[in-house]
Amino acid sequence: MSQSSVPDFAELLRGAQHSAVHLEMRDSYGVGDEAEEIALFARTGQLDLDPTARWWPEWLGLVRETLARGVVMRRARIVSEPVTDYIRWEHAATVLNVGAGEQVRWLPRRNASDIALPGNDFWLIDDRLVMFHFFSGDGDWVDPGCELTEDPAAAALCTTAFETVWERGVPHEKYTV
Repeated sequence: MSQSSVPDFAELLRGAQHSAVHLEMRDSYGVGDEAEEIALFARTGQLDLDPTARWWPEWLGLVRETLARGVVMRRARIVSEPVTDYIRWEHAATVLNVGAGEQVRWLPRRNASDIALPGNDFWLIDDRLVMFHFFSGDGDWVDPGCELTEDPAAAALCTTAFETVWERGVPHEKYTV
């Protein structure tokens, strides 16, 4: 599917009928709208967990809306240990995702060596539609930032990879950084 035909992510998620899963595999992201908050957290350990601040209201509202339709949302993260400051911040902020109903697990990278993983982070909708995300070496979005595919082989790879990571992953409430 061409980049011009990739729907807005909220539209994509609103089309999910039974599942939406997300696999994250980077130890650090350099997305601009997070930079200030991450830098403050790295310096002070302080994190604003106000669900009405910054980008949270839109995201948490979309999560709740999706779950209310009966869609299961799961997120898995493969991380190196000891974790980076980014992952430490992400772990602390994940309480908001979990509070909205997302299920989240963490897999230490050393436990993922024998898993066939795609080359990029992705969202997988209903085990058939994959949105791959593309980042630069320093973790910021590149243009185009994503690609959508319904290729059955790509969906099968992502399904198998995610489910294996999920099975081995540690639930958020039990994973410590």
